[in-house]
Amino acid sequence: MKVLRTPAERFVNLPGYNFSPNYAFVAAGDGSSDKLRVHYVDEGSAAATDTIVMLHGEPTWSYIYRDLIPLLVHAGHRCIAPDLVGFGRSDKPANRSDYTYERHIGWVRELLFEQLGLGSVTLLLHDWGGLIGLRLVAEQPERFSRVIAANTGLPTGGQLVSKEFSSWLQFSQRDVSFDIGKIVQSGCVNMLDVEVLAAYDAPFPSEAFKQGARAFPALVPISECDVSSEANRRAWESLASFERPFLCAFSDLDPLTKGAERSLQRIIPGCADRPHVLIRGAGHFLQEDCSEELARSVNSFIAQTV
Repeated sequence: MKVLRTPAERFVNLPGYNFSPNYAFVAAGDGSSDKLRVHYVDEGSAAATDTIVMLHGEPTWSYIYRDLIPLLVHAGHRCIAPDLVGFGRSDKPANRSDYTYERHIGWVRELLFEQLGLGSVTLLLHDWGGLIGLRLVAEQPERFSRVIAANTGLPTGGQLVSKEFSSWLQFSQRDVSFDIGKIVQSGCVNMLDVEVLAAYDAPFPSEAFKQGARAFPALVPISECDVSSEANRRAWESLASFERPFLCAFSDLDPLTKGAERSLQRIIPGCADRPHVLIRGAGHFLQEDCSEELARSVNSFIAQTV
């Protein structure tokens, strides 16, 4: 597996992102003894009662949680925000075929459970963070105290594919530049500063570094015959008995995940009788549009479910 690593100077003086880097090594997953370096933010006290793990999605990185982390740490929580393999400061396999749904799950599983030894986790999921994180909840529910799902879901290939997702899938595979900053901006209601857009571009100095970002849309199960569809169906069977607190915090202006919260609320017992949140005036990247409201929802949910 050929692996690229974004130069450290690309991450210097990014606005609002003053966190010290932390690294762990996980198995590459290709049958070799190779390791991949995975970056994660780790803020707050290790002795905190609640540890919040925040999983980002496509095509962002832990930078998207920069405004939430201080607000959650101020409330007394420990916050861990990994960069998925292929994103942020984590290593980036150079071939698109190196990225699979199951490898992503394995990389995050090893980081959180084997390298960091986490348990009693509060899990905050966004976009692809949910496709990965919900599988982990299904596999090892005992490790999670509560879950917050924000503009995400767990597709099995049995759902109708929206026009918006079909367009996004085609764009991700065909667009020549695949400008990350512009993609993030297109999923926001607020206009982002030029420096913020540049921070989203920072992990990707050239096209060679974008293979993980280009791969993600094509890994979403959109057919019942897709390679991960059966595993996701089994995950839903497990989630149907997950009784620990589960909150949906979706935005009202996200066409990609609109309606996905209904499946979560209908099937997962932990969703029952919860004050699910609809964040108004926010697009897909609600962390950019309404970070303070999302942080309040997370802090309130934790306080109500101790």
